[in-house]
Amino acid sequence: MPTLVRRLGLWSSIGIVIGITIGGGIFRTPAGIATRVPEPTLMLSVWIIGGVIVLCGALAFAELSAAMPETGGMYVYLREGWGRAYAFLYGWSQLVLIRAAALGGISSVFGEYCLRSFGIDPGQHADWADYLAAAAIAVAALTNVRGVQFGALLAGLSTIAKFSALSLLVLASFVLGGASGASWQHLAPTGAAVNPQLYGLALISVLWAYDGFADLSFASGEVKDPQRNLPRAIILGTVAIIAIYLLANVAYLYVNPIEKVQTSRLVSADTMAAMFGQAGVAFISVIVMISTFGSLMGSMLASPRVFFAMADDRLFFRQIASVHPRYHTPYVAILLACGLGIAMVLTQTFEQLTDTFVLAMWPFYALSVAAIYRLRQAQPHLHRPYKVIGYPYVPAVFIIAAVYLVVNALVTDPVWTSIVFGVVLAGLPVYYLAFRHGVPRPREA
Repeated sequence: MPTLVRRLGLWSSIGIVIGITIGGGIFRTPAGIATRVPEPTLMLSVWIIGGVIVLCGALAFAELSAAMPETGGMYVYLREGWGRAYAFLYGWSQLVLIRAAALGGISSVFGEYCLRSFGIDPGQHADWADYLAAAAIAVAALTNVRGVQFGALLAGLSTIAKFSALSLLVLASFVLGGASGASWQHLAPTGAAVNPQLYGLALISVLWAYDGFADLSFASGEVKDPQRNLPRAIILGTVAIIAIYLLANVAYLYVNPIEKVQTSRLVSADTMAAMFGQAGVAFISVIVMISTFGSLMGSMLASPRVFFAMADDRLFFRQIASVHPRYHTPYVAILLACGLGIAMVLTQTFEQLTDTFVLAMWPFYALSVAAIYRLRQAQPHLHRPYKVIGYPYVPAVFIIAAVYLVVNALVTDPVWTSIVFGVVLAGLPVYYLAFRHGVPRPREA
């Protein structure tokens, strides 16, 4: 039977981390964050705190990925650390909520900026944006079915384009913004009151923008020299993202007062418009389209490997593990993720998609990182080419942050949070009725 092949090198792997992460978040979420935290210095502090949390997570995932470089990533860490029921529940959540919400959120930004590049207001033509988003998901899926190298190449090229464009936006803002009304006074403290609960909700939006640091681990079974390349790619990619995100937000606030950022649905386009007019809007809109499509490519490359790993481990329907005989890609899993993503983007708003993703995903992030403690005790002789810096404190910071997010969401929006967790926990009866007695396969060599 065809199997997955290790063909992704270090730079391709770094490109996947950056390509998946720099999607629509940095171009779409600042308005909502500024609304919830209407004080410039505190708004920037949300991005800094989010970056610290994500870096702690990346350092922890680097240890896990190097020790267990198997296709499926978090699914494998949960299975080895906590057991098959936890691993199934994560895969179930990926199937019914997490990945579909992620693909929907990323593609929504693609559709909105695509309309904006033609001078069309996406707020007045939401249906058009949704249809464009659905088409982007379909194209990304078919491209990844065609081959992992081609998909990784396109994701890598888009990574270069969007990282360069963000750098250009930052540089242009600092050099040319002064002639367009930019001022460092925009970043000065205003004394505006900030609700602690809304600060927590703003952190959810920031973590959506940062999400992607762990997605490379899903495709661990296709990375060359994984015990060396996986931790390096995860850490280097995450550090680069934190740096460019902080600079981009400083640039947004330097050019635009926070009151304008609050009402700027497409903040990067409005920032470029202030300096270059419609030409700047068209340029950045095209770059965001490339950015979000590249993120879709990377996400579509990595995430279906979870379904593949589950089926191959007899915790899901065996057909999902089918590998294309010619292209050597998990094509059934890719097409399944495609269908679910299209369904979500056509039925949910951007805010619903992002909140759903973070609420469903972060408890599993916390459990995966917590598995480090359990595995160090239960499997002390497991080969660990890389060990997390600052153990045991660095993983603890990440876990505490995840618990805070969940508790804050339960207090602030108990109804929707309970619905999301209810859907996640609905996977337990499915596991015990259909997959509890499945015989696990041996771990990959």
